[in-house]
This record gives sequence, C-alpha cells and structure tokens, in this order.
Amino acid sequence: MKNLQPIKQKLIIKRYSKNTISTYLACLQSFFKHFNHVDTALLDKKDILDYLETMIHKGYSKSSQNQHINAIKFYYEKFLEREREFYYLDRPRKDIKLPTVLSKEEVQKLFHSSYNLKHRTILAIIYSCGLRVSEMINMRIRDIDHKRMIIWIRNSKSNKDRQVQLTPQILQLTEQYIQYYEPKYYLINGMNGGQYSSASIQKMIKATCKRAGIYKNVTPHTLRHSFATHLLENGTDIRFIQHILGHSNIQTTQIYTHVSTTNIKNIENPSDNMNIL
Repeated sequence: MKNLQPIKQKLIIKRYSKNTISTYLACLQSFFKHFNHVDTALLDKKDILDYLETMIHKGYSKSSQNQHINAIKFYYEKFLEREREFYYLDRPRKDIKLPTVLSKEEVQKLFHSSYNLKHRTILAIIYSCGLRVSEMINMRIRDIDHKRMIIWIRNSKSNKDRQVQLTPQILQLTEQYIQYYEPKYYLINGMNGGQYSSASIQKMIKATCKRAGIYKNVTPHTLRHSFATHLLENGTDIRFIQHILGHSNIQTTQIYTHVSTTNIKNIENPSDNMNIL
C-alpha cells in the first residue's frame, strides 16, 4: 500500500481543511488499493475512468464519486504536478434535491425547547448567522466583535474569511453564555475546555427537535437552509444572502428560490374557483 504521509503533508501545506484532508486520504487509499501493486503514476485516463465505473457498479453515490474525482485530481495535479488536461475527468451530474427547511414557528419552537444555555447559544448562532457546523465549532471568543456588531468567520470553506451580523439578542445571549461557562479559546468549549464536536451538535439538535415535536429530518445545516430561506422571504437581495452564507457561486444560493413560499402563496390557484369540498 502506498504511503499516504507525503500526500497528507502536501494537503496540509496547501491549507486544505481537516475534513477535506480526511476525505481525500480515504478516497486515495481506496484508489491505491484497487490498483494494488501497479504504479499509479503510470495510469492513463482510461484506467481511471474504468476505476470510476467500478464505483458506479458498487453503488457509490454521485457525491461520493465526485469526492473521489477531486482526490484523484489532487494526486495527479498537485502532488505529481501533472498537466490538468492529462487527467481531466467528466463529472457526474448532480441530483437536484431541495433542502429541508423549518418554518419560523418551528425555529422558535426549537429555541423554546432548548433548556441548556450552551445548546440554545449554539442553535441561535448557527441560525442567526447561517453557519456551517464546522464554522460554529471553530469559532473563537475573539471572533465576536462587540463594537462593530459582527462575527468573524475565519478560514472557512475554500479558506475564505467573511463577516456576519451580530444581533443585539445574540450578543446578549453570548455574553450570558461566556459569563456562565467561561470559555478560554473556542467560543463553544467541549470537555476539559477543548473543541466541541459536530457529532455532539447533531445529537443535541435531534433531541431538541424531539422535545419540540418537530419530525422533519433536521441537521445543523437545516438551520442554515432555514435562515437563508427566511432572509429571501423577508425580501433580502440574493447577492447579500450569497455573501452571508459564503457561497462562491450565486447558483448555489439560488436553490433557496425554489423552497421559498412567498411567491407560491401569492399564486392564484385554479382549484380555488372550483367546488371541491
């Protein structure tokens, strides 16, 4: 089996996130294992396409296949420093699936069903700032700018920084939380003052939803989706929403135009003029 340590070192030097490094290494481990003792540096495009075809037969999702393509491209393009045209691979088309979104009333229920100050702070910040769960657990105390009423989101996806709004209620809640829990470095501290885990947040949200009587499949990302949809329904320009969420491409943000109910509610339905009941 090929030694992955030099590849890992290259990923770290290139400042890839921990999650991306872990994903790429797992994909490349599978790639190298498939070709066993073959020198992967000598593979051509057909060999790689044949490998990707075996993934389809094994039932890998399109998303997983895309992750493998990204990892393979990194190996040849960044690690072996090959020309891009040599190993370019066509991407599978993504399924377009609408995100699960909570209503404002359901979000309010979620807050009211959270009896733990830390948990309520997590829920409120993720929702009011439209954060990814990784951005929440990586947030430091110094990222809260009380004077300018903003929160810094540092080194997020694609190593980008951005600023999001700090509302008066979130500021007050955060101050209460800091006073009670006394975090030292990360805003949301875990066991022994270390970093809180994304798994703990996911588990907490599931439990809170159960208490609130919300039976949708809710994840931390559902709060981000809900925030963006509610902004759109409030009339916020989609370009501002793109910036707040940290999307590189406006097309990613436009998915929320499909789940917003504002325009749907204003449509005059032909069935309204019929005697159905």
